[in-house]
Amino acid sequence: MTSPRFVIIGAGLAGAKTAESLRAKGFNGQVTIVGDEEQLPYERPPLSKDYLVGNAARDSLYVHDAEWYSDQRVELRTGIRATRIDRTSRRVELSDGAGLGYDKLLLATGASPRLLPDTAGVHYLRRIEDSDRLKRLFTTAASLIVVGGGWIGLEAAAAARQAGLAATVVEALELPLLPALGRDVATVFADLHRQHGVDLRLGIQVEHVGNDGQGTRVRLADGSVLEADAVVAGIGAVPNTGLAEACGLRVDNGVVVDANLRTSDPDIFAAGDVASVYHPLLGRHLRVEHWASALKQPAAAAASMLDKDEAYDELPYFYTDQYDLGMEFLGTIDGHDRVVFRGDLPGREFIAFWLKNNRVRAGMNVNIWDVTGPIKALIRAGRPVHPDRLADPGIPLDQVATA
Repeated sequence: MTSPRFVIIGAGLAGAKTAESLRAKGFNGQVTIVGDEEQLPYERPPLSKDYLVGNAARDSLYVHDAEWYSDQRVELRTGIRATRIDRTSRRVELSDGAGLGYDKLLLATGASPRLLPDTAGVHYLRRIEDSDRLKRLFTTAASLIVVGGGWIGLEAAAAARQAGLAATVVEALELPLLPALGRDVATVFADLHRQHGVDLRLGIQVEHVGNDGQGTRVRLADGSVLEADAVVAGIGAVPNTGLAEACGLRVDNGVVVDANLRTSDPDIFAAGDVASVYHPLLGRHLRVEHWASALKQPAAAAASMLDKDEAYDELPYFYTDQYDLGMEFLGTIDGHDRVVFRGDLPGREFIAFWLKNNRVRAGMNVNIWDVTGPIKALIRAGRPVHPDRLADPGIPLDQVATA
C-alpha cells in the first residue's frame, strides 16, 4: 500500500509550519509543499522592518534551511503554481503540467497586495524581491511617497526616513491606522511620524500616479501634485482564494474554515492570511493578516488533518517596530466604547486598553514588555474591570477586575 500524501499549497510560513507540525505530531506519510516563489519558505514581517533597514540578513528570514526539508522528508516544489484542485479525484494540477494526488490538502496561499489603478513606478512590499528593490532604492533616491497609512505603509515610511529619504504618506482616512486602532491610539502614530519628519497628507484620495522615467508624480483629489523618486503602495491585501473558489469551497473574505481549520470539504484545510477562521471565544469568523496567525494556526490545522480535535482559539496578535517605538497588540477593537491608557502616553511607554461595557476587548503595549500574558488573561476572562484601577500602573493587572 502507498503511504498517504498530504499536500500543502503555499510555501510561506503557514505552509512550512504545517509540515513541521505534521512531523512533530507523528505523521510518517508523504508531505509535499508547492509554492510559486523560488525561495525557501520565509517570514514576511522583516521585509518591512529589520531586513528593509539592513539589520537582518537574508538567511535569517527562512523558516528552515534547505537541509531541514530533506531531513524531514518534506518534498518542496518551489517556483511552481497550483492551477486547479479536482476534489472528486483528489488531485492538484500544477503549472509544470504535473499533478499531485492527495489524501488531505492544506491551502496556505496567503494574500496579494491590493493594486493601485496606475502601476507605473509603483512599488509594493510583499516578497523578498520587493524588499530588495526598496533597499537598493534607498541608496539612490532622495524622496518617497507612500500611498496608504496602514502598517506596511507606515513601516515603509519609517524605513525611508531612517535611510535619509524625505517621506510623504497619503492616506484616504483622516488618520493612519484608524480602522485598526481607533482615533485615540491612531493619533499616537500620526504624531510619531510627524515628529520624525514625515509629511502626512490625510483625508485625501490619490487620483493618478504617473512616471516619466525621471521621477513619479502623484495627483491628489484636491488637484495638488506630489513629486518623488518613487512610490510605495500599501493599501491592503486581497486573499488568494482563486483555487478555492474554482473548486467550489465556501469563500467569504477568505476561505471559510471552522475552529479546526477545516473548509467546507472535510479533506481540505486552510491556514494563514487566506483563512477566515471561526473563533470560539469571539463567536465569529476572523481573517487576520498577521504573522502570528501563519505561525500558530498550522498546529491546529495539522492536528485536524490527522483527525485530531485541536481548535484554534488564539487571540489576534500583531506587532510593529517604527523608529524607537515597538509595540504588541492583542485582541480586537470591534465595538469598543472606551480606551484607557496606563503609563506614560507622551513618552510612548504605555499600555492602551479598548473596553466595551468595562470589559477588556484588546490591549496594546508600547515600549513596555513582558505584559502580553496579563493582557491576554484580562481579555479571555471577560470580567468587568475598574477603569481607574486599570489606568493605575501601581495596581497589578490581575487586580483590576471588579469583585
